[in-house]
Amino acid sequence: MATTTGPDRDAVRVPVRGLTVLYDAQCSLCAFLRDWLVRQRQLVPLELVAAGSAEATRRYPGLDHAATLDEITVIGDAGQIYRGTAAWVVTLWALADHRPMAHRLSTPAGARLARGAVLAAARWREGQRARREGYWDGRNGQWGGRTYVAADGWTYDQTVGWVYEPPACDGGTCPPR
Repeated sequence: MATTTGPDRDAVRVPVRGLTVLYDAQCSLCAFLRDWLVRQRQLVPLELVAAGSAEATRRYPGLDHAATLDEITVIGDAGQIYRGTAAWVVTLWALADHRPMAHRLSTPAGARLARGAVLAAARWREGQRARREGYWDGRNGQWGGRTYVAADGWTYDQTVGWVYEPPACDGGTCPPR
């Protein structure tokens, strides 16, 4: 049985004629993706503007600019606002070689995959921020000095590396390993 798909929703017939991608200029992953985007063949023109910048504030005065630094935000030329997963999908949709992928990611199954990718990127960004600002202490959920402490007993200290200290035994019984 052969399956057919409908015609691609090309930029000529879709009301989105341009997109502005707000990206975190302080994030190395975001800067890498910005550079990658400008090298791609675009079916819908992309403008890349640093989130939280004077230019972004001038263009979009009603936007929560602090939130645009936490989550990718894409704005359509008619005022459409896309955040998070939807922003990634619409950005891929604007690219000639990635539009079919955007269509797949807009399905229920694809949306789970896209959400996972967005969460992985957010986690990576948090780790980069931790390196710039100090560390993340997984036991108490606080940013701090030069050591990473996980709740499972592993500790990373920049001066000595990874060290394992097993959790203490409560009431004479130890958790299974």
